Amino acid sequence: AARKPGSIVSSNTSTLPLSVLTDGIADSLKADFLITHFFNPPRYLRLLEVVAGEHTRAEALAAVRRFGDHGLGKTIVPCKDTPGFIANRIGIYWLQCGVVRAMDEGLTIEEADAVMGRPAGIPKTGIFGLLDMVGLDLMPHVLGGMAEALPETDPFHEVFCEPELIKRMIEDGYTGRKGKGGFYRLKPDTRDRIKEAVDLGTGRYRTAERPKPDSVAAAKKGGLKALLEHSDKTGRYAWWVLSRTLSYAARLVPEISDDITGVDDAMRLGYNWKFGPFELIDQLGGDWFAERLKADGMEVPK
Repeated sequence: AARKPGSIVSSNTSTLPLSVLTDGIADSLKADFLITHFFNPPRYLRLLEVVAGEHTRAEALAAVRRFGDHGLGKTIVPCKDTPGFIANRIGIYWLQCGVVRAMDEGLTIEEADAVMGRPAGIPKTGIFGLLDMVGLDLMPHVLGGMAEALPETDPFHEVFCEPELIKRMIEDGYTGRKGKGGFYRLKPDTRDRIKEAVDLGTGRYRTAERPKPDSVAAAKKGGLKALLEHSDKTGRYAWWVLSRTLSYAARLVPEISDDITGVDDAMRLGYNWKFGPFELIDQLGGDWFAERLKADGMEVPK
């Protein structure tokens, strides 16, 4: 009743489809309704995912894109109305792969972040540091929503789980930087700034380590391919996580985007990756990547 006729209404939802948000509302509002998904912190991250529905007016979409570009200085990436849109569809899968594999293979969170950070062209927060920044308490809701929305054939279901350790941390208030700590924290009750990290096996905090894996040293000289070809446990971990993430991104076009540029833009500008998934595949070489997938018995996206 308070809305001016013709005014544009948008949602910043990160996972809820537009079709769900507009279900049952008047056609006059559907015509003015769309999704404008900003990434946190919005004053720094340039990505703005925009989703329009079949009823959205072309003029409304053009106005929002123009304002986001010229008024806010964002890079507009058009997305299809699919779960998680582009960046979170891939990013959530990548994070889940990283957490599950580290736990299964007995890696420390410092080892996992050491290879899933700068050596891969990803911010130094890596997997576990990023989860601390986002908030562990959000993950059950996001993961549950994705599991419910995605078809059973989606590879996400192969890695979907809710580890008991993370459930217990959330219950105890260890939700990340906004809580008492997360996978990392500063040791309490001391004036010294001693960084601690959770042991994934015991769930207890210990003094954080600064691992220097051989695979990371190899990456400094030989790049991403040297990291993924290395035989130490962190190199094998990096291959397991990235091979699935990059092939997942490849199989999602054109489901989530009509072109690979939008996918690369979304991951670079939304997750601060230095290179998008397809740029990373180019670095590795498409033929090399396909042969490695085949050697591991994995499906090669067409």
